[in-house]
Amino acid sequence: MAGQISRHISQFVQAVELAAAGLFALLFGIGVVDLALQIAMTVPTGAITDPLVVIGFIETGLLLLIIVEVYQTVVAYVRQTDTRQIVRLVIYTGVIAMVRKVIIFRTSEYTTVQDALLAAMAYTVIILGLVSLLYVERKLGVSLD
Repeated sequence: MAGQISRHISQFVQAVELAAAGLFALLFGIGVVDLALQIAMTVPTGAITDPLVVIGFIETGLLLLIIVEVYQTVVAYVRQTDTRQIVRLVIYTGVIAMVRKVIIFRTSEYTTVQDALLAAMAYTVIILGLVSLLYVERKLGVSLD
């Protein structure tokens, strides 16, 4: 009896994981179409040459990469991939997310210079930590399990 319940719960979880993967794939497709439309709409107006507009495109592109990484992580869970590969995907997602934060970082969004400096230092520490984890995982072959 307990074995059957466990099997049904596992099947339910796997179905939800597949639904999540499908949702992320759909979000990615919508995002690509949206980015293409944004670019197409700025070309005739000449806004394509505005650095802030280009940064907006880069931000959107990086967000799409994050969606792809999350999709790949969900698919890895569904396929019951090695934990090490899942950890690598999560690290990649973190690196992309933090690079995105750095690209859109504006000191004017903070009330004081100290707040902006603290945020910049926090981003630096997080990025260095993620890159260090990635280096350890890839180059040294140390298992993160």
